[in-house]
Amino acid sequence: MDRIRGEFIDIIEWTDDGRDTIVWRFPRYGNEIKMGARLVVRESQVAVFVNEGRLADVYQPGTYTLSTQNMPVLSTLKGWKHGFESPFKAEVYFVTTRQFTDFKWGTQNPVILRDAEFGMVRVRAFGTFAAQVVDAAALLRELVGTDPQFRTEEVGEHLRRLIVSKLGSALGASGVPLLDLAARQDGIGQQLAKALTLELSATGIAIPRFYIENISVPPEVEAAIDTRSRTAIAGNLDDYAKLQAADAIPLAAANPGTGGDALGLGVGMALGQRIVQSTSGAAAAAVPPPLPAAPRWFIAVGGQQQGPYDESALAGQVAAGNLTRTTLVWRTGQAAWQPADQVPELASLLADVPPPLPPQG
Repeated sequence: MDRIRGEFIDIIEWTDDGRDTIVWRFPRYGNEIKMGARLVVRESQVAVFVNEGRLADVYQPGTYTLSTQNMPVLSTLKGWKHGFESPFKAEVYFVTTRQFTDFKWGTQNPVILRDAEFGMVRVRAFGTFAAQVVDAAALLRELVGTDPQFRTEEVGEHLRRLIVSKLGSALGASGVPLLDLAARQDGIGQQLAKALTLELSATGIAIPRFYIENISVPPEVEAAIDTRSRTAIAGNLDDYAKLQAADAIPLAAANPGTGGDALGLGVGMALGQRIVQSTSGAAAAAVPPPLPAAPRWFIAVGGQQQGPYDESALAGQVAAGNLTRTTLVWRTGQAAWQPADQVPELASLLADVPPPLPPQG
């Protein structure tokens, strides 16, 4: 009955009644198809003819009458002549080209990243992505083979493993700090979609959309982030305590009794501590700063460096005749050694030192 029924079926088509079938092989007794049969390819489909394991013609959406004119590759393979009307044997595969958007992914094991602030960090992530067939012939050659019904579950695990292998390199190459990953998830998802599409190009599958829904870190890293947040808030603790004390005063006045007295006592103690701290701060501010350090001088005597000397010691060097107007001197801040009479700070010391005698002729 299948053979007889097959001889009278002249329409080859596929109406997809599921949402997870990527490739479906048209069932035919003995794979015999009548010459002149009608082939209906709907939108979001392509039809692929395979003859004796060899891929032949690929049909885009439309309605075709199977003849030697409309089957150039298969007709060449068969060596048919014009007008050949007998049935021929070929397998017809319908391939869905719409996007499959119900793929989910997640990191079963954490991905290790190097972060500038937290060092080596283990992160987990999950989300969704869409897959689409862009080259039906490549898909049949590389993944489907002779499978009569190729579903999303058969390729989903392969795609998820590929995503996890690319996730670590994508996050590392992005250079985004850990605390900014949430704000950059869309951009990272687009980078991953391009990288995955390039990786899958040989199989005829593209990843048009990739979404990162969440990136999480271990509890100890979360605790470190919380600690850093509290540290940032601690910078304003003084103002916060003053405000709390000021708010507590009217509450204590409006609630006399044990509770109000206790509250008033606590507020009074807090205000007293603030007054003591303020007084201590004012007292500390009234203490003068330390005296500046005296300059330290060096002199050149007989081609040798001597010192350091303070100003009182320099007076002794003047009295000993070691420091004259022409003696080279230096102290911190000078660019180079200078004669003593060219240094304004030493003018008072050299006031009684006569200048060099004029040349005797």
